[in-house]
Amino acid sequence: MTEPAAFRSLIDGFVQSVNRFPLREALVVDGERLTYLTLQRLAGKIASTILQHEQDGFPLVGLLAHRSKTAYAGVLGILGAGKGYVPLNPKFPIERTRRMLALSGCGMLIAGREGFRHLPELLMDAGRPLTVILPDAFDAGDLSSDFPQHRFVSSQKMTGGDAFSSGITANPARIAYLLFTSGSTGQPKGVPIPQSNVRSYVQHVCDRYDVNETDRFSQEFDLTFDLSDHDMFVCWERGACLFSVPEKSVLAPAKFIREHRLTMWFSVPSVIGLLVRMRLLSPGCFPSLRYSLFCGEPLSASYAQRWQEAAPNSILENLYGPTETTIAISHYRWNKSGSLEAECVNGIVPIGWIFDGQACRVIDADRKAVSAGVPGELCLCGSQVTTGYWNDPARTQEQFVRLPGAGEDLWYRTGDMVQQSADGCLYYLGRMDHQVKVRGYRVELQEIEAVLRKACGTEQVVAIAWPVENGSADGIVAFVSGAGGFDHDRVLDYCGRVLPGYMVPRKLYLCDEFPLNANGKIDRARLVCILTGREK
Repeated sequence: MTEPAAFRSLIDGFVQSVNRFPLREALVVDGERLTYLTLQRLAGKIASTILQHEQDGFPLVGLLAHRSKTAYAGVLGILGAGKGYVPLNPKFPIERTRRMLALSGCGMLIAGREGFRHLPELLMDAGRPLTVILPDAFDAGDLSSDFPQHRFVSSQKMTGGDAFSSGITANPARIAYLLFTSGSTGQPKGVPIPQSNVRSYVQHVCDRYDVNETDRFSQEFDLTFDLSDHDMFVCWERGACLFSVPEKSVLAPAKFIREHRLTMWFSVPSVIGLLVRMRLLSPGCFPSLRYSLFCGEPLSASYAQRWQEAAPNSILENLYGPTETTIAISHYRWNKSGSLEAECVNGIVPIGWIFDGQACRVIDADRKAVSAGVPGELCLCGSQVTTGYWNDPARTQEQFVRLPGAGEDLWYRTGDMVQQSADGCLYYLGRMDHQVKVRGYRVELQEIEAVLRKACGTEQVVAIAWPVENGSADGIVAFVSGAGGFDHDRVLDYCGRVLPGYMVPRKLYLCDEFPLNANGKIDRARLVCILTGREK
């Protein structure tokens, strides 16, 4: 009888690339180029220090770092020590970061230089004694005397060691990372993702895109956004090089793509809109790209075609996947000729077909499967789907459910409205919470946005139900950006000829640009704040 193959962890993939390509570049960050061997040594030193100072009962380590070699070496070092990492963004409000650190239960924190100025506030109310590792500081300075309840390990006290511990057994169920997403209650909810989930994703994607050691990956996403895990682990699995996009270039990366001759691009679609507005997306301007992937928010057909023209040698795919389903779980390949635009619903590119080995169902309000073509809520199941939220059984019970006729499998309710064609292709229709009631009528905001895009001649539109009382809105307002020669009355007149009266926006707000959240997505919550007068 054949023995089952041993589980191959994420750090095993990186180590294998170190052994195959020790002197190839693994990471370019902040103007510095690190080979696989150099990055392994930095990560190995962090891993050895974690193991020397580890405390029983703490499977997670916080990482307060951002777009630095300590950030990336920290990820690998934490995994190499057999722990899961909890990314903490130095750009986030300190209260949110403190809350995430407390919820995670971490007993250890790694802080890069970029996070030093936040440490006093973060440590003041940490709630428990922490071991704080400072790879970028020769000594702990005043921190040791100011916070005697915590233990500090500066670079001079870090344990030497070039390799990861060989005594750690690869465990598929061990948490790879814990991310916090926005919760409906205003409190962040933790999503623990096991090693096996990420391994399933990485293997599928590496094979689909034929990733190899000559590829040059973009790293657009902050570590607190799970799409960053694609950038790192898919890249390092095959010995490729990861190029961390500098903060100043994240929203306008055209020059960066050309200068570094990137072959693999991954970002949210909003980046396309910003490049279009800045007139930086000309035909043929990205000849080096061979794959262009977009995820995180709806991708319009117009944007897809503009990017395809800019990257003519690239295969463009629209990916879809909530954090709970590990990075992405479906894909749709855009036709280079643009002939598939007719297949889009409301001008939005389909989210396509579920990955092999994963499963989906579209359900009605009674959790029963609907027929092909009937809108419903998308539910997902499979080796990439996590099984619940971190220390939150109530939310877990709400979102992870059993479906009629599906046995004992747990299905994740995404809250996304879709419809599925007879051949299995999924079309995104909007969020369940973007389906609103306006004076008693059920309204899909995305349908209004599709009409506004045509009327305004721009992809940058957002419709919001306003004002809302007792779950029902009195009308619709809309925000528009990037519309040249904008004519308020003409746009509303067009909407009135296409939409029923209750769906026609009462007012249009013209914006120079939309506010974006930390993940580069349009921040609807801040738009609502503008309406309420809480933000000018």
